Amino acid sequence: MAEYEKYCYAGKGKDKFDLDRMKPDAGIPKERKDELAEATKKNQAQIMALQDRLYADGREGIVIVLQAMDAAGKDSTVKHVMSGVNPQGVDVYSFKQPSSEELAHDFLWRVEKCIPPRGKIGLFNRSYYEDVLVVKVHELNKNYKMPARCTGMKSDDFFAQRYTDIRNYEEYLYHAGYRVVKIFLHVSKDEQKKRFLERIDTPEKNWKFSSADIKERALWDKYQKVYEEAIEATASEHAPWYVVPADQKWYTRYLISEILCDVMKDIDPKYPELSADAAADLAKCRETLEAEKPEKNKDKNSKDKDGKDKNGKDKDSKDKDSD
Repeated sequence: MAEYEKYCYAGKGKDKFDLDRMKPDAGIPKERKDELAEATKKNQAQIMALQDRLYADGREGIVIVLQAMDAAGKDSTVKHVMSGVNPQGVDVYSFKQPSSEELAHDFLWRVEKCIPPRGKIGLFNRSYYEDVLVVKVHELNKNYKMPARCTGMKSDDFFAQRYTDIRNYEEYLYHAGYRVVKIFLHVSKDEQKKRFLERIDTPEKNWKFSSADIKERALWDKYQKVYEEAIEATASEHAPWYVVPADQKWYTRYLISEILCDVMKDIDPKYPELSADAAADLAKCRETLEAEKPEKNKDKNSKDKDGKDKNGKDKDSKDKDSD
């Protein structure tokens, strides 16, 4: 069994998902850090090679959903795990609290516009899950401009419907040729505090911190509850959740590199095979290129096509002025 599989939840079994049982600190000995860093590099190389084949094949696409509390390491995960891949084959998007324009549409409207064409990877740094996370925590749905049949129900019923919509949407994407890889970076409250203080105390990291982060931190317990509910309600066989411990960044990166590597291996993309006609045409092109005579460098005294030098004089004649 792969090491990451114990962090995978596909909604199967009798027991409900319990976030408290998933430890943010995996307690991996520091002695393994170099070993796992090297394994991560090897995975990065495999991801790069597989992504090239995925792009050329163009039959399946990948949608990576990254969700987490602030300072859990989403940005650094994108930077480290996806380093080396061809930028042409990856689209990165960030989703936050819905804007007024987005609220005027169905809640999946803004996401559908960002689904990449098959052959590419779409990486969502936060995603459509914000509509059942931050919206639920702050009860933003109560002010939605929608008919009473949509907003007049109890809050739990409203979000239960959204969970259903999300599950159906992810099933739809699977049927349309996409793999949906959902990753929750599970960071502890103590580790978040440590990283916030580091951002405050390090001038180069000040830009990463906002006073709004403290306000959201005060709602920690609410966020943990809605994450637990969302994971439980939307995990499925084709779109499971990977609840990855995020207190040890080097271990987090290793696990995610393993997850992505295995997903791409399972897709097993191939470089396109040429038809007989296309192969024959390719052979003719090769013959044409090989038949070309190599262009020889001409020295400064060689004649041009008309036998003249650059000044228009006959290069074979002697310079009359020198006689």
